[in-house]
Amino acid sequence: MSQLANFVWGIADQLRGVYKPAQYGTVTLPFVILRRMEGILEGHREMIHDLIATTPHEGALAAKLRSKGLHFWNSSDYTLKSLLGDPDNLAANLIDYVSAFSHNVADIFPSFKFEQSISKLDDNDRLYLLVSQFSDVDMRPDVLSNAEMGELFEHLIFRFNTASNETAGEHFTPRDAIRLMVDLLLAPDSDVLATPGTVRTIYDPAAGTGGMLSVAEERIMDLNDKAKVALSGQELNDESYAVCKSDMIAKGQAVDAIKLGDTLRNDHHFGTQYDYCLSNPPYGGDWKSAEKVVRDEHNKGGGRFDAGLPRISDGQTLFLQHLVSKMRPAHAGKENSGGRAAIVLNGSPLFTGGAGSGESEIRRWLIESDLVDALVALPTNMFYNTGIATYVWLLDNHKPAERKGKIQLIDATSFWTKLRKNLGSKNREISDTDRERILKLYDDYEDNDHSKILDSADFGYWEITVEQPLRLRFLVDAQRIDEYLAVKQLTKLDEGVLTGLRTALISVAGKPYGNRDEFTKALRYAVKATGNGLALPVVKALVAVIGERDENADICSDTKGNPEPDIGLRDTELVPFHDTIDDYFERDVLPFVPDAWIDESKTKVGCEIPVTRLFYKYVPPRPLAEIDAELNALTEEIVELLRVVEA
Repeated sequence: MSQLANFVWGIADQLRGVYKPAQYGTVTLPFVILRRMEGILEGHREMIHDLIATTPHEGALAAKLRSKGLHFWNSSDYTLKSLLGDPDNLAANLIDYVSAFSHNVADIFPSFKFEQSISKLDDNDRLYLLVSQFSDVDMRPDVLSNAEMGELFEHLIFRFNTASNETAGEHFTPRDAIRLMVDLLLAPDSDVLATPGTVRTIYDPAAGTGGMLSVAEERIMDLNDKAKVALSGQELNDESYAVCKSDMIAKGQAVDAIKLGDTLRNDHHFGTQYDYCLSNPPYGGDWKSAEKVVRDEHNKGGGRFDAGLPRISDGQTLFLQHLVSKMRPAHAGKENSGGRAAIVLNGSPLFTGGAGSGESEIRRWLIESDLVDALVALPTNMFYNTGIATYVWLLDNHKPAERKGKIQLIDATSFWTKLRKNLGSKNREISDTDRERILKLYDDYEDNDHSKILDSADFGYWEITVEQPLRLRFLVDAQRIDEYLAVKQLTKLDEGVLTGLRTALISVAGKPYGNRDEFTKALRYAVKATGNGLALPVVKALVAVIGERDENADICSDTKGNPEPDIGLRDTELVPFHDTIDDYFERDVLPFVPDAWIDESKTKVGCEIPVTRLFYKYVPPRPLAEIDAELNALTEEIVELLRVVEA
């Protein structure tokens, strides 16, 4: 596989000058796919042509070929090797050859704009070179396994995108991360999967090049080579979709189950649910393109996004909700019912958004519905395009009895092996040994340094609003009267009224008031003495601009005698569910602010999953004496070096 990848890269390098590096993959990958499809059909061509001649109905033809293990066909007599016999018509014949594939794979090559590439290669005398070189490559399934073919696709995409400074990680997930996700996903079902006649369905809503689907199928077949596995998925990127569909062809899967399009905007597998779901959606990607559909579905209710909508800038929690909708329903008393899902996300869905926000409500729904089985914190620098912290969410709608109402958190951040050579941002991998350690933590289901078993209530909290009374003192400063009179509510008053108001303010200037009602009364009398009157809104505006906070002043009360809150002193407190609001308030608030109260109308319920905080271990700083000794040693070393330089 490695040699083949280098060979293909060498061919791509011959496109220099005709194409930019960013275009190498678009030109080269369809030739790889075409040669693989030839390899699959090799040895079956005569049989296919006989069936085509005797079976004019395409549906019947497809059924006959499926019974023989083939899910596509080509009605042409051409091969890449035979095309070389007519170099003058190579471009036209190659287009005819590709156009002769069955309709279920007909959209693969247009996804790469293959006809345009053929024309450009022909115009620049590169077409014959590529066809001749690819025609000599052996890509038959018995020479290059499905797993190796998948890795070849991913390796080539990574190299092409790295060469053009594009984001490789948008198209596929490292195999070591996928293997961990798959093993965690299948862990509770290992016995069932080994049962003869097992049938399992797997789905990925952001399939990329199909790596997750491929690894999941391989793992199940390792457990039971007689199992039947059906793979389905959807992908937004044209080229990744074409590669994924090609991979499904190589596996003998139903290629119609791989769809092209935005999953959030248009679920092409609507109404279908699966045993297992896997996904690595874009981190922090906005959902503007799907906004209208998503909001309409949320507002209508009864759809995928009833729990809530996140910020428009990050759609990861939408994919979480979507996966839940795709999990096979659980049935009480039926042991093997229900579905599981594994999705890898960054840290944002764990804690972004305060109480009452869309993200918090989505977390709350997931946890209160007992859908979260476990969360695994992965090492950093695991992915090709980012070094940030990532987390695997394991969802299960039919938990075993011992896991009901519980969530397991696993800290696997230290379980990694350094790569000999960096691959973009990826310089670490989860080795087989690392994966076994993580799986053991999951299977053991115990509290220890790397695993914590928590109740669902441990993640919920009340956000309470703590108010303190408003206390204002009033002292009119004669030098600031123009400033007082500049407030918006006073600018529309007649000049005569303003003049009288100025006189009134001067009359009360210099006298302190520690009570708002007393000051208001004094001000009104002073204004009345000038022969004018003021509306209540104007008085309130003037009082507000003159008043200054003073903890020794009297409390300002409303018309019912209730204390008014001081917005500047307003605070929010988070009260964990395992506590009570009253106990928390009496214990942690009143001793410090005895005149505070809770505005119960503003109390909200929130939910967050503080994985990092729960596994934090305090490391005391080094003793000052040790630090001083080290600094002294360094100082002496520097002084000695300076002496050498001066000498």
